[in-house]
Amino acid sequence: MQLTRRRLLGAGAALAAVGVRAAETPLRIVVAYPTGGVSDEIARLLTERLAAERGQPVRVENRPGGGGGIAMEMLARAPADGRVLVFSALSPLTALPRQGLVRYDPLRDIAPVAAVMHTATLVAGTPVLGAGSFAQMVDLARARPGALRWATTGVGTTGHRVLEAVATTLGLDLVHIPYKGGGQSLVDGLGGQFELMSTNVAPAQLQHVAHGRLKALAVGAPQRLAALAQVPTLAELGVPKANLVSRFGLFAPGGTPRALRSALNAQVNRALQTPALQARLRAGHNEMAGGSVEDFEAAICAEMALGTPCRW
Repeated sequence: MQLTRRRLLGAGAALAAVGVRAAETPLRIVVAYPTGGVSDEIARLLTERLAAERGQPVRVENRPGGGGGIAMEMLARAPADGRVLVFSALSPLTALPRQGLVRYDPLRDIAPVAAVMHTATLVAGTPVLGAGSFAQMVDLARARPGALRWATTGVGTTGHRVLEAVATTLGLDLVHIPYKGGGQSLVDGLGGQFELMSTNVAPAQLQHVAHGRLKALAVGAPQRLAALAQVPTLAELGVPKANLVSRFGLFAPGGTPRALRSALNAQVNRALQTPALQARLRAGHNEMAGGSVEDFEAAICAEMALGTPCRW
């Protein structure tokens, strides 16, 4: 088909109309994790900026549980009209389906919208661990198989994948304690309910490390963190498969038109450029993501590691 000037102008007008509808449609953002955590805080700040961008309130609610799978199952059943999005890590698309833990197809029922942030992983010992370094923890785990309990924010989450990679690579018998989110696991960890935990790097966790209530054993990150310069990455410690970060973004129901997702993506990217949100991301030791819908899809495909291109 020949692209005439009239056709190009018509296509541009249609895309602009989609953008207007995206801005006018009442929006609800569902956070896949409990209140009080880093992901919840960033999601709410982003929601405030989107409300200002759209000129109308944006509702936010929390649906924790199942490592993010409960929120994604709700999203899979929602109308594909741009009215509801889920803020979540990638694991409900890349890890949970592999374990048969979900009732949705990530390629059919969920549609990526925008990448928001990357968060490093912290492996920490609680006051009852009895080890001051990662190497000492490994020695203790080998001497006492099945005695060390390791808490995560849920089955199939990044923290759980870190645990499994450490256990498999080093041949350790570790007991998994799954939670619905990071808030309660942090409280219980400080209370000595288990020996180890993997959680997102965040100000609260770092404060407890600074005061000696938690022992930072390792981080999952491309390189050492400035805030934890003496703490090695899991790659440095010989477990590169465990050297994982959490990637968070916004998702729409499967079948949401690409033009609508692109319009929403543009709104998110503009919101991410606001100084207040950028400052909060940096303060929480998060890295801003952003980029196009296609960029986000490619990142998810890479983490899925299917061996074949995936498409939405």
